[in-house]
Amino acid sequence: MAGRRSGDRGAFEAVFGPEGEATRRIRLAVLMLAGIIVVGTIGYLVLGWSFLDALYMTVITVGTIGFEEVRDLDESVGGRLWTIVLIISGVAVLGYATTSLVALAVEGTVRDYFRSRRMRTEIARLNGHYVLCGYGRVGRQVAAEFALDGVPFVVIEQDPKTLEVCLGEGYPALFGEAADDETLEEAGILRARGLVAAVDSDADNVFVVLSARKLNPKLHIVARASTEESAAKLEIAGADRTLSPYAVGGRRLASLATQPLVVDFLDVVTRGEKGIEFRLEEFAVPDDSAIAGRTIGELSIGERTGAIVLAFRTREGNFDTTPSAIDRLQAGDTLIVLGSTDQISRLEQLMRGEKITEE
Repeated sequence: MAGRRSGDRGAFEAVFGPEGEATRRIRLAVLMLAGIIVVGTIGYLVLGWSFLDALYMTVITVGTIGFEEVRDLDESVGGRLWTIVLIISGVAVLGYATTSLVALAVEGTVRDYFRSRRMRTEIARLNGHYVLCGYGRVGRQVAAEFALDGVPFVVIEQDPKTLEVCLGEGYPALFGEAADDETLEEAGILRARGLVAAVDSDADNVFVVLSARKLNPKLHIVARASTEESAAKLEIAGADRTLSPYAVGGRRLASLATQPLVVDFLDVVTRGEKGIEFRLEEFAVPDDSAIAGRTIGELSIGERTGAIVLAFRTREGNFDTTPSAIDRLQAGDTLIVLGSTDQISRLEQLMRGEKITEE
């Protein structure tokens, strides 16, 4: 349903939006037609006709309506010649405008059809992805971070112009209400790993979270909240985590003022800036992991992979920020590690029980 709405709106904008050569041709045809009507009216005025008669005669002549002449042209050579000129000019311009409009409509519809079909196919193949609801100021930043980290995601946006911007960035997207069950299902909510509710309205985010939680109870949901009151309501609705961009921005500004180097370091390890090798990663210990039930010392994670275990969270939700060699990892725990791409890759091999290969 949402895909159909997206296709319909896309076809509408393809026909009437300012896109490409076909639109310029139609604009030129309209200007030419208006010019012919003005010039034709002036011509009849010169022949001694009244303004209304001249305008009416010009319109029915250019439009090839075939009504009876306003005045008898049998004895007016100039009137006949001027009418012939208007007929030829009007038919040419109308033909030009018609072919341009048909070309634009067909071109836009066909292009939108194949784009919509390709998009639905791409989204249908996604699995373990994230659904990003809203492509506003916050949503655009989330999408950019996802794309930077190579995280698969799909955007749901209800504003056609914003949707076109999103598609222009190359992101998979759907047109529709993010709180609509059919739209969420088309976005693959049942196969998704998580959802980010980044709609500008807190009230809309509440409905998005309620709908998503109903469809997929196991989904990890993060929601944008403007106030603490909204954050509490979002958590009641089913959000696992909430975040206020204003609060985060305020804390970051304060940190930049008082501890700029700390902020710079965190940016380096969390965003993986170009030229910087190390970054922070988190790894969940699955039930069938080879490292479950063994201590950090027994695994020799640092010696075998080079990655540094900074902290880990137990499956009960408790954080250990000073892990030692005697700490035993269990299925469901999550490791917070610092390392290079190669070191992280070796840690992944260790967790899968594979032989660690040296890069």
